[in-house]
Amino acid sequence: MSRASLEKDPHEVAAMFDQVARRYDITNDVLSLGQTRLWRRQVARAVAAQPGQRVLDLAAGTGTSSLPFRKAGALAVPVDFSLGMLRTGRARLPELPFTAGDALALPFGDATFDAVTISFGLRNVVDPGAALTELARVTRPGGRLVICEFSQPVWAPFRQVYVNYLMRALPRVAQKVSSNPDSYVYLAESIRNWPNQRQLADMVSAAGWQGVRWRNLSGGVVAVHSAFAPRP
Repeated sequence: MSRASLEKDPHEVAAMFDQVARRYDITNDVLSLGQTRLWRRQVARAVAAQPGQRVLDLAAGTGTSSLPFRKAGALAVPVDFSLGMLRTGRARLPELPFTAGDALALPFGDATFDAVTISFGLRNVVDPGAALTELARVTRPGGRLVICEFSQPVWAPFRQVYVNYLMRALPRVAQKVSSNPDSYVYLAESIRNWPNQRQLADMVSAAGWQGVRWRNLSGGVVAVHSAFAPRP
C-alpha cells in the first residue's frame, strides 16, 4: 500500500515530482477531466479557513491548493518535499510562504496550526500513519484535519472501468500532456493500491485524530476525510 509497497525511495519520488512540476497542474486538469477544481472547492469548504487562522497545506505542490485559504484571509503555508514544485510555485505565486518540508518531520513547533490539510499526497509518503501523527503534533487541540485522496468508487461496475482507465488510459494520456509521462505509471499504481475509504478512516483514528468522517466525491473516485485533533 502507498509508496512503501512499491519499494519507491523517497529521493526517487521527489525527483519524479521535480520532473513533472512545470506542467503538473495542467496535466492534473486533463487527466481528471476537469474534476480537480471541484475537488479543491470541496477541500476549501471542509477546511473552512477563517481570517487570521494558520493553515498548513502539506504536499501543496505549486501552491494552487493553498489559494482558497489565502483568499479566505488565513495564513496559508504551502509545504512540499519536491524542490522542483517549490521553485515552480514561488515563480508563479511569490506571495505565498513556500516551505520545504518532510511529512514525517515537519519544520514547525507543536500546536502551530488551526487546520492542516493534504491533497493527493498522503499516499506518496513512506509511512502515512507516522505522517498523520506528525500532522496531529503541529495542530492545535480541536484543530481540523482534511485529507483529499483518491479512493475506491462505490459502484462496482464503474469501479472496474475506473481501474482500467488508471492502468491503461491514464499513462497514455499523460504521454500527450506531461513533462514526464513515465511517472504517471507509478501514480496509477499508487492509486490502485491505496486503502479504501473505511481503511483510511481507521488509519486516521489510529493516529489519534477524533470524529473521523468522509465524503465521497465523483462517485468515490476521490474521498475527503476530516477529523479533529484531540483536546487535553
